[in-house]
Amino acid sequence: MHDDRSLVEARLRRVLDERLRPAVYPESVPLDVAVWHAPDEPVPVAEGLAAEPEPIAVGARWGAPWGTSWFRVTGTVPEAWAGKTVEALLDLGFDENMPGFQCEGLVYRPDGTPVKGLNPRNQWVRIGAPVEGGEEVRLHVEAASNPVILDYHPFLPTRLGDKETAGAEPQYRLARMDLAVLDETVWQLVIDLEVLGELMAELPVESARRWEILRAVEKALDAIDLQDVNGTAAQARVRLETVLSEPAVASAHRVSAIGHAHIDSAWLWPLRETVRKVARTTSNMTALLDDEPEFVFAMSQAQQWAWVRDHRPEVWARVKKAVADGRFVPAGGMWVESDTNMPGSEAMARQFVHGKRFFLDEFGVENEEAWLPDTFGFAAGLPQIIKAAGSKWLLTQKISWSQTNKFPHHTFRWEGIDGTRIFTHFPPVDTYNCSMKGSEIAHAARNFKDKGAARHSLAPTGWGDGGGGTTREMVAKAARLRDLEGSATVAWETPKEFFTKAEAEYPEPPVWVGELYLELHRATLTSQAKTKQGNRRSEHLLREAELWAATAAVRTGFPYPYEELDRIWKTVLLHQFHDILPGSSIAWVHREARRTYERLADELNGIIDAAQRALAGEGARELLFNSAPHGRAGVAAGGAGTAVVEGRTTVTERPGGGHVLDNGILHVEVDARGLAVSVYDIEADRETIAPGRAGNLLQLHPDFPNMWDAWDVDEFYRNTVTDLTDVDELAPEGHGVRIVRTFGGSRVTQVLSLAPGERRLLVDTEVDWHETEKFLKLAFPLDVHAERYASETQFGHFHRPTHTNTSWEAAKFEACNHRFVHLEEPGWGVAIVNDSTYGHDVTRTVRTDADRGTTTTVRVSLLRAPRFPDPETDQGVHHFRHALVPGAGIGDAVREGWRINLPERVVPGAEEVAPLVTVDQDAVVVTAVKLADDGSGDVVVRFHEAHGGRARATLTAGFEVAGVTATDLLERPWADAPALRREGNEVSLRLRPFELVTLRFTRA
Repeated sequence: MHDDRSLVEARLRRVLDERLRPAVYPESVPLDVAVWHAPDEPVPVAEGLAAEPEPIAVGARWGAPWGTSWFRVTGTVPEAWAGKTVEALLDLGFDENMPGFQCEGLVYRPDGTPVKGLNPRNQWVRIGAPVEGGEEVRLHVEAASNPVILDYHPFLPTRLGDKETAGAEPQYRLARMDLAVLDETVWQLVIDLEVLGELMAELPVESARRWEILRAVEKALDAIDLQDVNGTAAQARVRLETVLSEPAVASAHRVSAIGHAHIDSAWLWPLRETVRKVARTTSNMTALLDDEPEFVFAMSQAQQWAWVRDHRPEVWARVKKAVADGRFVPAGGMWVESDTNMPGSEAMARQFVHGKRFFLDEFGVENEEAWLPDTFGFAAGLPQIIKAAGSKWLLTQKISWSQTNKFPHHTFRWEGIDGTRIFTHFPPVDTYNCSMKGSEIAHAARNFKDKGAARHSLAPTGWGDGGGGTTREMVAKAARLRDLEGSATVAWETPKEFFTKAEAEYPEPPVWVGELYLELHRATLTSQAKTKQGNRRSEHLLREAELWAATAAVRTGFPYPYEELDRIWKTVLLHQFHDILPGSSIAWVHREARRTYERLADELNGIIDAAQRALAGEGARELLFNSAPHGRAGVAAGGAGTAVVEGRTTVTERPGGGHVLDNGILHVEVDARGLAVSVYDIEADRETIAPGRAGNLLQLHPDFPNMWDAWDVDEFYRNTVTDLTDVDELAPEGHGVRIVRTFGGSRVTQVLSLAPGERRLLVDTEVDWHETEKFLKLAFPLDVHAERYASETQFGHFHRPTHTNTSWEAAKFEACNHRFVHLEEPGWGVAIVNDSTYGHDVTRTVRTDADRGTTTTVRVSLLRAPRFPDPETDQGVHHFRHALVPGAGIGDAVREGWRINLPERVVPGAEEVAPLVTVDQDAVVVTAVKLADDGSGDVVVRFHEAHGGRARATLTAGFEVAGVTATDLLERPWADAPALRREGNEVSLRLRPFELVTLRFTRA
């Protein structure tokens, strides 16, 4: 037989494009259209429906950037269409290649009842099936003219990302607005041919099945009269019945399809627009659930559910019914799909507390899975947080984006820093926007790395990022792929059903230990510095507010601000979403975030001040309130008292220029360039700075990645570097020296100071930043031989190598830390702590001089200046605080990291304040002291072993205790907690390395 594959395949493509798809709607009549443009921000539904619109013609331009237009479409179903299926086709000017990234609409009936959403791949509204003829049609469309930010030529700077700079030029041209007859037979034929054509293209040429499909398709095409497609479509479908009914082989890969719409809580649109995106998508999905009895839809992010509840009650009613039916599934158990690298310990825990509690309170649903398809890598502390929240599974997809190394598993157990293991799945379909294309399903089966041991994977199915969800076409394709020879089988299932089956068939999967590092998007650890600073500051202010409010409530009857703290936590958690905290959203998002963090800081400082004054009482004595988990200046952790400061610091001139700082603990030399050429540990008789090198060195790199500007830094940025050593001013100031430099259009002012009695060189940096596409680093070349170093993560720390032996290590050229990094040789180490930065790099060289020592250089990432999606990223004034801590063990790193993030507060008062809870072991760090969320008045204390070793600890309550219970993160009794021994107000226990414990004390 001659090979005519290309001929038939080309014929299929043309017939589909030019004859079949146009014949899906064989008859149509235009609708009358009128429009009212809301003058500013979106208006309530009732106001939009009541507004008086003006006529608008198809082809007219509409929609200023970020505007809202209310279209009214009216018409009459022709009498001749009686008995037929009729739909309204409402095309706002869509580009079908951009679902979720442009204009969208939500359709309402005149009484305000939502019908469904409109987006580029979902433009129809069912009028009747069948119609009687003569029906009057009246629909209203709340249309959002969101501008296209990520266009065909992506990553070009644009001012459209902020309403304040976007202008008023109409963005769209109104396209088709018709009533039309839907020929369901032709529609089904199109799906038949698409499924078979896509499957055929994925089969080996030598496969008999491929040729069987080819011949069946050819016969179906022969049966179609191209001048009477609608009259001959049924007989064409008959010729495909046999080839569509052949069952899959017994060993076929099994795909669990889960209806999905990964909606970014903010990204190339502001938060307020996501509220409407969620309403459109949930309206679509509840409508699709009504039409498709086998379909199941899952939605994560409790915040998005709350938006529907609070802003679209009419949509919420439909959602609640679908949840009760078990087909609209709350997923993930987190407040948002957050970044997991940068959120602090408590914040990461509260993502699960608030997310799971929302689904429990609203629906009685206990989530057992964490659902994070698009998060940019996963911190090594996350598994025990998932477990402590009462969950046991994790789904993500993003690791498939890694540029250098291919992750070796799709189903595995992920082990965190404390030894907790979580059953984890990466969908081999390699997308969270699966559309049921044959190429996607075939890729999932081929790509699945656990063949032979397992055969089950998951496919999140539906348009996401900007929302939209699953379409009826996807559902129809899945129905044909349920049991089809040559394909993986497809079945609609909930996340719980998938994970239960996957774990049962693969009870002993391979284990991956440590962080799940994404070899991409590394610059998200630095972009939008003020957003990151706002997050870090908010996390620590919340710690202070809970600690002092709880202490004051127990001691003085101070009214504990339950509602305020709940609301503030949820706002902070929202801003940890994986495109807000990472700095990859449009300018509007980050402008609003800065204002939000300022408002939250004011509120939290107000709570802290009121609680501390209640505790301090009336008096003139200066009381230092110590919010840190370790004692400071003679004041106990969590207490208040008179500070004790010993020692003195001298600042003298240095021969050859510069100054010398000395406090009897450290001897620091700052040369005429403002660089720290010596940081000498007097007691250890040990130099910190590598010979011939200098610390506090600011380095500037060009920074123009190949793509994903705000997200990426490519390794070639290191090829070019400028050391900033020119000094404009150098003068003593307080316990240190002040240095001013200028470069480009920017100015840096630093103060290097050495406080009396302190083992740390404090580096305060102010940058007035006006560079473009540059990367600013702060370098400390250390005289330390270390093959690995520690970075703080949630509830502990994680070690990374300093070498690049393999491609896995080399790929980690930019990594995340929380409050510290720490390097050491046996008996002596160095910590670098910070108050607001996350990105860093560590490199090592061996010196070639007689010394032959090792220089290990730690560089802190300060600022970037990408131009997409925010062309003004990070422009302006920034403040950073870092400290170099010589002679530091890991415990010193932990302590100093907390101290720099929790500055001292001095309040006038009458007498000292004893801590509400004390711990007798420095390695055990208390991360939260609060009252129980249920309003019972119980005191909740969360703590962990922080040094990476075993610990025995006794916690003593500073109040009368009636009982104590170990709980999960949601403050429920937890069987997996360590054994406790209580005597009176004391509780003793043993902790394994990095173990996380929550205790709930009932007050007598």
